[in-house]
Amino acid sequence: MTLDKERAAELAARLDEAARSRTATAQLAAAAGADTDDAYAVQAALVERRLARGERAVGLKMGLTSHAKMAQMGVSEVIWGRLTDAMDVPDGGSVDTADYIHPRVEPEVAFLMARDVEPGDAFEDAVAAVAPALELIDSRYADFRFSLPDVIADNTSAAAFTVGPWQPLPAGLADLPVRLEIDGETVESGSTAAILGDPRRAFEEAVRLADRSGVRLREGWVLLAGAATAAVPLRPGAAVRAVVEGLGTASLHALPEGAGRG
Repeated sequence: MTLDKERAAELAARLDEAARSRTATAQLAAAAGADTDDAYAVQAALVERRLARGERAVGLKMGLTSHAKMAQMGVSEVIWGRLTDAMDVPDGGSVDTADYIHPRVEPEVAFLMARDVEPGDAFEDAVAAVAPALELIDSRYADFRFSLPDVIADNTSAAAFTVGPWQPLPAGLADLPVRLEIDGETVESGSTAAILGDPRRAFEEAVRLADRSGVRLREGWVLLAGAATAAVPLRPGAAVRAVVEGLGTASLHALPEGAGRG
């Protein structure tokens, strides 16, 4: 590691302020010479600030689970971030795009933890249920551009998520058709195979990688396995739905411009 604790806390504070003020910032971690270990330290400090304000940890999310995205970033390993209850949008609920800098949505698969997970635990023993999901991502960097350490430090662009109805684990998850719909029209389509070839591998990676930072998946936590298609910009007033064949749907609605939450 190249960053001391004080420097990591400083970068976390700058990212936190960017999110809270909804004002994009310049790349931070790469400019500071941070490596991926440093970046996860910044991420931890960033999320700790949220927890100190009263938010509660509710899960983890995976990123760069597409082999194409890995190649684009020049890496061979997925990345992970943290979810809090403040990011949880009920299925069919609404978000205000004014709360974000440049929000985008993508369809995902979510897993529900049956118990606290230890390294080496089998997927079938640790996971209680599966569901279609949507993730709202919102890089805090200008122009949605970042290096690998930057995006890790920024909690892998995590902003919000919606989970559809939980379902029993099916016999297979490796190649389920996926659609992302905006206002009833399909804007992206793909397959769960885009998630590391099989979303169950995202569970294995989450357990392995988070353990490096002393983080374990907990009973009742959600794991977002990764995006099954490219992300699409979220505009005010849009109705968004993820459809995963065999699992069902998850949906959210962006409030019209100026509607706000009061």
